[in-house]
Amino acid sequence: MDYQIRKARQQDLPRIEEIYAYARKFMEETGNPNQWGKTTPATSLLEDDIQKGLLYVLSLENVIHGVFYFYIGPDPTYGEIEDGQWRSDTPYGTIHRIAGDGSGGVLAAAVGFGKERTNHIRIDTHHDNKIMQKAIAKQGFRRSGIIHLENGSPRIAYDLLLK
Repeated sequence: MDYQIRKARQQDLPRIEEIYAYARKFMEETGNPNQWGKTTPATSLLEDDIQKGLLYVLSLENVIHGVFYFYIGPDPTYGEIEDGQWRSDTPYGTIHRIAGDGSGGVLAAAVGFGKERTNHIRIDTHHDNKIMQKAIAKQGFRRSGIIHLENGSPRIAYDLLLK
């Protein structure tokens, strides 16, 4: 799909929260009930992401179908990696909190967005999120190792190098 991508705005928040609710339900139904539980990501975090200009929405004909966080620069959760290593220490962009409403193509669009801005992208997902693991691999990412979130929860980490 040829989504339009723009920075999220405060008035987008109700639709963004609908998309995350859909994603949480989908993850629960497909064997991944623990990654986001019932409340992640928190509204306060989304508001902060919007204020900082780091949350993006994907839309078609002014209807939002997906959302993701994107930042170029060091990500504290990627500072230490176990059971592997990053392929490069070059500056990188990070995709977090990606979700769609079931329309499809959200990850491909977000990765395309990232590729237009950097040659190195990192992403991670929960061990139980088999669907996202396959989707990440399909986009050309390579498994790099295990990272830990601020709360200590492990995630499978991936990177994509264009050059």
